Parts: sequence; C-alpha cells; structure tokens
Amino acid sequence: MRSRRSLSTSRRSIRPRYAAVAGAAALAAALTACSGGGSGDDAEAEKPKLSVNLTGKQAKAGVPVTVKLAAGDAKLKDVTVADAEGTKLPGKVSADGRGWTSARVAAPGTSYTVSATTQEGGKAGKAFTTAAPEKVNKVTITPGRNIKTVGVAQPLSIVFDHPVKNKAEVEKHLKVKTSDDTAGSWGWIKNYDGKDRVDWRPKEYWKSGAKVSLDAQLNGVDSGTDGGWFVRDYDTAMTVGKNQVVKVNLDNKTATLTRDGKTVKSVPMSAGTPGGEKASWGGTSVLMAKEGTINMRSETVGLGNSYDKMVDYSMRLTWSGMYAHAAPWNAAYFGNTNHSSGCVGMSTGNAAWLYGQVQIGDPFEVSGSGSKGTPDPGNGFGAWNVSWADWQAKSALR
Repeated sequence: MRSRRSLSTSRRSIRPRYAAVAGAAALAAALTACSGGGSGDDAEAEKPKLSVNLTGKQAKAGVPVTVKLAAGDAKLKDVTVADAEGTKLPGKVSADGRGWTSARVAAPGTSYTVSATTQEGGKAGKAFTTAAPEKVNKVTITPGRNIKTVGVAQPLSIVFDHPVKNKAEVEKHLKVKTSDDTAGSWGWIKNYDGKDRVDWRPKEYWKSGAKVSLDAQLNGVDSGTDGGWFVRDYDTAMTVGKNQVVKVNLDNKTATLTRDGKTVKSVPMSAGTPGGEKASWGGTSVLMAKEGTINMRSETVGLGNSYDKMVDYSMRLTWSGMYAHAAPWNAAYFGNTNHSSGCVGMSTGNAAWLYGQVQIGDPFEVSGSGSKGTPDPGNGFGAWNVSWADWQAKSALR
C-alpha cells in the first residue's frame, strides 16, 4: 500500500511540469510566428547612407549644398541644412528622390548640420564648417529702414564698402518687389566718393501709393578680387507718398511745387551764377535729405573762402553741395537774377514753407539756361538724367 501511494504521488507531481514545458514551447512558437524573424511592420528602418558635397572644417563657401543617397531603394523625404542659429537653407528634393540641392549657397565661416529622413522612415545626419572669409564686404542701402515714405523719384541705392568685380553674380541676388509691377532696372555706377554702387530706378516716376521692397540675398556671395565675401542678407522697404515735383526755372527765377500735376505754389528764387563753377546743376536731382540748419562752408565744395554761413531749411540735392535753402542775404536777387554760389535760394518764409511740403525722394527738375549741365548719376540720385535705354545698359545682367 505505501509503495502504491508513493508511486501515485510521484506521477501527479510530474504532470504539471510537463504541461508547463509544453506551454512555454507553444508560446515561443507563437511569438516567433508573430515577429516573423524581425521583417514585419515593427522592424526599425535601416539608417540611410548620405554623401554631402561639403565636408570637414574648411569647406568651400559660396556653393549650393548637395545631399545624395548611396545606392539602394530608399528615397529622401526631407532634408534640413541649418546653421548654429537655426537658420535653414531652402532646398528641394530631386524628382527621383535620390538627392537634394539647396537654393541658397553656403555662407563663409559658418557651421552647418545636415539632417535627412527617408520615405521609409530612416534618419541620418552630417556636419561641416565653411572656411572663414579673408575679407568681408558690407553695404549701405538707401532708403534706410528709418525712412518709410518717399517721393516719386526715389531709387533703391546700394553702396559697397569694397570693389565689386562679380557684378552679375551680385545683381542676381538683389530681389525687388513692387505692389503694382513697376518696370525698372538696376544700373551700376560710381558713387560720388568713388565706391561701387548699384541703383534700381523705375522706367518712369513711381506711382503714388506703390509699395516697394528690396531683399538683398547676399549672404555667401563673393564680390570678387579685393572685394571680399558678404556674410549677411540685407533688406529695406518703402511706400511712395504724394505725387509732387519741384520745378526750378532758371529763366523765370521761380521754384514751383506741383502735386498731381497741378501747381500748389510758386515762389521767387535766385539760383547759381551762370558761367562757371557757381552755376547750378540742371536736369533732375532728387531730394536726398532735409538737413535743417547747417553750416555751409565754401572750401568744402571747392569755392575757396567765398562763404561760411549757418543756413536754415537746407534741402540737399547733390553730394557736391547743391541745396535748396533759405538765403535772406540774397533777397535783392529773388525773382530777377541768378546770383548764388550754386544753390536755389529763397526767402526764409518761402524756404520754411517748401521745407514743410517736400518729401525725401521728390524730384527737383531744373530747366532753363545758365546751368553747368546735369550731375552724374552718382552725384546724389542723378539716374533720371540718363535715358531709359542707357540706364538699362548699365545692368550687369543685360
């Protein structure tokens, strides 16, 4: 009896152990079937292999960034190329999905991170730094951001600190937008101080109310020998104000403000003495600045020690020193004789009135006899003295 109970007890204790082993084997088989050996939907996407045209710590600046996938079936979904500040280079994946090219070039002295994802879910990255520039070129743009409203003759003007040899390359990165699709052109000239300069003027005067913007996408552009690299973008915007013109008649000795083609007021004046360096400039000059009360000294404009005066309501028309301003000392000549040192002089009251009416960018059209010709395009904003065809020919892209 005792031996039977022992045998019976031993058999009962063995059965659960076999059951557990069998259950574990079945579960393992089920898991194996479900996982499919790692080839199902839950499998991690393979990391793509990328090649980037720019590598290392001294990569070449001024060229687009290109990213390509190594051989395989994967296709790019998205590529991001960003500098340390998070600024991204725009770009586009190729039609076959195998490559990506930036629309902007890599700037000098900049570290970039490349991040790519594929349509299959893979991710990969690279990094590179472009060589620092040996020389940097900078610009001054007119009108600046502090001038919002301008007259109908105001151009967009860019003066460069250093020479620009690659004019065509620079010009194609200067984007002008107008609210009314105004026709215009860039023209390369020399500024009055001898620096390279490029102006954008419309074919005809702006229309009142037009909105104009400049996006100078110069970051990463090489200006050429002795010029250096641009290391930032620039922008400005302006709105065209009242449609008004100041007509200076050297024969009648009057200055007349017109608005929308109608006369607002005509005042007597005395312009430059004919027959020499004291004669006024003819043609069209543009109001550059309203400078108020300033000290005018003749030696600064090559006229010896002719005068040294504090002058009120000064309105600058050229870099060479032609102004419209109050000239009470010349009162005997207003309306009858041109007897100034080149400027358009008026009574203090009339100068104050005109000063309050004009806008930066208003044209001063000087007609009549006795002028010393027209100012060069770089002597103020003299582009309006150049025919439209000749102005277009000054573009580096023509």
